[in-house]
Order: sequence, then C-alpha cells, then structure tokens
Amino acid sequence: MDKLLKVSPSPHIHEGTSVKKLMYGVVIALIPALIWSFYIFGIGAIIVTGVSVVSCIAFEFLIQKYLLKQTPAITDGSALVTGLLLAFNVPSNLPVGIIIIGALVAIGVGKMSFGGLGNNPFNPALVGRVFLLISYPVQMTSWPVPNGWGTGYADADTGATPLGILQEGDEPVSQLMEQMPGTTELFMGQMGGSLGEIAAFALIIGFFILLYMRVISWHIPVSVVLSAGVFSGILWLVDPSQFANPVFHVLSGGLLLGAIFMATDYVTSPMAVKAMWIYGIGIGVLSILIRIFGAYPEGVSFAILIMNAFVPILNRYVKPKRFGEEVNYG
Repeated sequence: MDKLLKVSPSPHIHEGTSVKKLMYGVVIALIPALIWSFYIFGIGAIIVTGVSVVSCIAFEFLIQKYLLKQTPAITDGSALVTGLLLAFNVPSNLPVGIIIIGALVAIGVGKMSFGGLGNNPFNPALVGRVFLLISYPVQMTSWPVPNGWGTGYADADTGATPLGILQEGDEPVSQLMEQMPGTTELFMGQMGGSLGEIAAFALIIGFFILLYMRVISWHIPVSVVLSAGVFSGILWLVDPSQFANPVFHVLSGGLLLGAIFMATDYVTSPMAVKAMWIYGIGIGVLSILIRIFGAYPEGVSFAILIMNAFVPILNRYVKPKRFGEEVNYG
C-alpha cells in the first residue's frame, strides 16, 4: 500500500514536453544572437563559445560519473545551455584558462553542488560569470572593439562599453550621451560588450522563438524590461542631465539577455504568474539601481541572482487561488 501512486483528479493532460526538448529549444533561440556575435567579434567569439560549451559538458560528465556516481545526463542539453550562456556573459578575448575556471564554477558550484538540474537555487551561468567578475576584474572588463572578422583574439583592441563610459565619466550624463552609439547602433550591436550584449535585435528574435515553441511565457521578460524602462524613465524625466534615457538602458548591457534567457530559467524562477511579475519587476528595478548607484556599470547578473534567492518565498506565499476554494464575499 505504501507504493501506491497518489494522483490528482482528472482531467489529466500530457503535452510531450521534456527537459531535452526545452533545453534544445533554448539553444535554437540562441542561434541568431550566436551567429551575430560571430559576425561582430570574429574568431574570438568562436573560441570563447567553443571552450565554454566543451568545458561545461566535460565538467558535468566528470562530476556526475566520478563524484556523484550517477549516470551522466549530458545529452539533456542543460550543460550545453549553461556553456552558451556563460560565453554570452564574458568578453570575446577572455583567456582560455579563465573560461575553463568559469565553467567549473558554473557547473561544479552553481549546479552540481546542489544536486544537479532541478535543485540549483541560482542560475549556474550567472554564478560562473559573477565569480569571474570578482576574481578577474581586469580580464572581465576588457571589452574588444567590434571589428568583425578583423577583431583579434588575444591581441584585440579594447574599449569601454556604453555603460562603462557612464560609470567612469566625469562629465554630466547628458554630455556623455552625445558620445554614445545611437539607438540603431545599440539595436544592431555596434558597440563593445560581451557576446550577449551586442545583439538586441537577435535576442528579440530569440524571444519570439521561445514564445512560439512554448519554452517560456512572456511574463518575466516583459516585466523585467518594462520595470527597468519605467524606473529609468522616471529618473530621466526628473533629471535628464544626470540619468540616461530608458531606451538606452533597455538596449545596452545585458538587460535583454538576462530578461529573456536567464531570468526565465525554469529551476530558478517562480511558477505562479503573479510571482513572475514580482520577480521580474524586482530584477528590472535592481538592475537600474545597481547600474546607476552601484560600484559596477552593469547590474543584471547581480539582480537576477538576488531575486533567485527570493523564488522559494514567492513560490510558497504567492500562489493562484485553488480551484474550488471557498471565498468569503461578505
């Protein structure tokens, strides 16, 4: 009797979704941005992506087989996604050794130390990225200047990102904005940054692919972008000489990458729609707060990790009303 299954009342729906299907759906959605990053950064982007993906898959295989004594599940695509997202969060001239360390931290610490896929409270790729940013700040903030296939790897010319210019500039923001790429250039990725920061249009294409394939819902990406845009817009309206406009904040940095591909991670994001809105708004507002008032020019990674920590609370206390629950209208 102890082995009897307990199931909910009918109807029961089976839609054929699997971990592998979801993960490879994310990979497909990342392809437009990946191709564009290759076009913008050339050989460096290919090297960084290849090393990151191979390292993440290798570390997951070794840890599962020899430390956890489990059957390796590298074919489910989760390590591949982590490797791609880690590559999207680092410069295209990052030394191979540092990429491998980031992959080890992402898989070994961010994922497998909690028991593997489905148990990690924080997005593994962001754990690896933040570790590298703190441990190797010089290498992680040396951004190659986009020059297509003319961009070198180890000897690439570097420059500040638009957000970095705002953070380090001594002039009023209104004057610094005159030096920034225009909206079209930001949209097309003609600026310095990580692989995933320079392809706004390609990331948006990926967003619609994810929606079409029903891999994610729209609530988290929209709430992140909308809240970041509204909050930065309010600050800009209050004092445009000290704060950048909302379009700049949405299109620059890793806001779109984080909102579409990392904040939506199934394991580390909430389940209920209302909780998704709270989670997304928190990420959007925190991202702008860190960008403007924090020590780092970019705040998306930190914002997502902070809100990841609140997901268990959101899942516990923000739930949809149960079907058939008695409601007191008096």
